[in-house]
Amino acid sequence: MDVRPARRSEAEALTELALASKGHWGYDEAFLAACRDELTMHPADIDRRRTAVAEEDGRVLGFTTVDGTPPEGALGMMFVAPDALGRGIGRLLFEHTMTEARRLGFVCLTIDADPHAEPFYLAMGAVRIGATPSGSIPGRELPLLEYVLTSS
Repeated sequence: MDVRPARRSEAEALTELALASKGHWGYDEAFLAACRDELTMHPADIDRRRTAVAEEDGRVLGFTTVDGTPPEGALGMMFVAPDALGRGIGRLLFEHTMTEARRLGFVCLTIDADPHAEPFYLAMGAVRIGATPSGSIPGRELPLLEYVLTSS
């Protein structure tokens, strides 16, 4: 398994991977349709959002983004293909992302987590610092987490 920078030509495939990953949690079609804009990756987003992908045998199994300007930013998106869950891809992407963020000069990243993903982020060392409104579903709140990057 390799982690590499995403390619602009992969934006559409990453959008579909994000929607499939979100759908894994049993959200209905109306919910996923409401999330589509927020989960859409455009070719221009790939570099700007510092997008990285986990790839195995030519297949992208997950991706992540680092948003913002150091010293504080956000883990903007992190999704793993549903059929690849439980293989350590999330951990691999998370560790890669934090290493890269540290290298870029970030000292902490916030995470607007899906409630189903919160336990994963807590296990990785993030801390819940509050709640934040969903960018897609009016009235829905998401766990707001923070990960402090320590020197390595």
